[in-house]
Amino acid sequence: MLPILLALAFIAILIFILITGQSDNFIVTRTATFAAPPDQIFPHVNDLHLWKEWSPWAKLDPNAKSTFSGAESGVGAAMAWDGNGKVGTGKMTITASQPAEFIHLRLEFQKPMQATNTAEFTFRPAGNQTVVTWSMQGKNSHMGKIFGLLMNMDKMVGCQYEKGLASLKSLTEK
Repeated sequence: MLPILLALAFIAILIFILITGQSDNFIVTRTATFAAPPDQIFPHVNDLHLWKEWSPWAKLDPNAKSTFSGAESGVGAAMAWDGNGKVGTGKMTITASQPAEFIHLRLEFQKPMQATNTAEFTFRPAGNQTVVTWSMQGKNSHMGKIFGLLMNMDKMVGCQYEKGLASLKSLTEK
């Protein structure tokens, strides 16, 4: 019996070390090059009403309910959503917006886990193309660190960012 208890204690200590060893912060970033100028891409991100056309989460739950508040677009524009388990419930608000240069968003997730993160889009001209970068950063809560042992946040969210950038690219290069 004692060897079993010692093994369980060892496993518990190992799991504790793995959890506390997880980073306190995370960042997910993806980049794509578009054959379009920044001012052709920017409006599709700056107007949250247009996200349904390219957002990967709109495709994961086409029946999600979205409500809009604040400004029509740009700083102060907000969108709340309530969807299935794949998209959850939350709200995003544009906190900074510089035409054809960048957009900053505050992301407030309620379900499946509560978290507040920031996201950013940058639009960098490169000759007759635009390099678009989409990133999200935030703090890992204790629960987030446990989740990180089971799921790779960079791959999980990054995969969706890649799909979203591909859809945005297809939409804006027409």
